[in-house]
Amino acid sequence: MRQTFIFAAVLAPTLAFAAGSENVTPPTTNTSVQCKDGKVWDVKAEACVDARDSSLNDDDRLEAVRELAYAERYEDAQTVLAAVVDQTDDRVLTYLGFTHRKMGNVAAGMTFYEQAIAQNPDNLLARSYMGQAHVEAGEMLKARAQLTEIRTRGGRDTWAELSLRMAIESGSGYSY
Repeated sequence: MRQTFIFAAVLAPTLAFAAGSENVTPPTTNTSVQCKDGKVWDVKAEACVDARDSSLNDDDRLEAVRELAYAERYEDAQTVLAAVVDQTDDRVLTYLGFTHRKMGNVAAGMTFYEQAIAQNPDNLLARSYMGQAHVEAGEMLKARAQLTEIRTRGGRDTWAELSLRMAIESGSGYSY
């Protein structure tokens, strides 16, 4: 019991790195609170705008995607992803992999993870999510291979490493 409490206390602050960021706070803005149908909160306009709106840049869009994915609004996240200018950006490919996998299309998710890693072999988040998909499929050797890659590429003690290690230990992935 005490070990569980200590483990939870150590783990809790790291879980907020979810869905694509090394930011320690969970993503919450008006995008997930007020905006619907793949729209994004524009701070300047103080309103929900179309994801393709020229007032947004790709970093704004990707932060909105992170928030929507965290809120398990995967279809909305994909709508915003479609508005990102560089569709070959490894972050876009990682989010596409994550959202497809979470919507049940694991094969497409894995393809996007592979593309993200081909673009950027040091994309630890794509490796972690791919590893978690392997865990969910019962492919523990492949999951451990991704964990090794994460550690080899400097990802020890990151959310990517921790979440994949925990998935391997528990036998199930995470929904964030």
